[in-house]
Amino acid sequence: MITDLTLEETLIRLGLAVLLAGALGLERELVGKPAGLRTHMMVALGAAAFTLITLQIYGAVSATALRSDPLRIVEGVIGGIGFLGAGTIIRSRGSVEGITTAASIWVVGGIGLACGAGFFREAAIVTAMALVIVSGVGLLASRLFHRQRHEVEEEFRPRQMP
Repeated sequence: MITDLTLEETLIRLGLAVLLAGALGLERELVGKPAGLRTHMMVALGAAAFTLITLQIYGAVSATALRSDPLRIVEGVIGGIGFLGAGTIIRSRGSVEGITTAASIWVVGGIGLACGAGFFREAAIVTAMALVIVSGVGLLASRLFHRQRHEVEEEFRPRQMP
């Protein structure tokens, strides 16, 4: 039963959530985004903590005649994380910035929930995939779009007369 978690298991679940989210947060920090290392780590820690608490409450309550639904707490966590993510989106001079950071905050919430529930393999896979997306795909896209933009500028640049 989940209420029988050892201190070691609890520390592993919370610690792994923080470490995995830290990998994504570090990438956001390195590219100068407002929600970086600490924010991502705190979101995952909170999500993992709420998951552990939910599972413990569910274990305690299911032993009684009370009916409970642990997924309601998960839904609340996801809604709260969405609110945090929305706060990182900035509209400036007709453009929108921070959407990737908002999405990464949402993902680290999922990583935290997975770690809190003991789904370490899934949390690690999600972290690896998210890192590939925010760093690898982002780099590829910026190079591709920069090259296309440069080619368009060259095409429309006035020609020098000999």
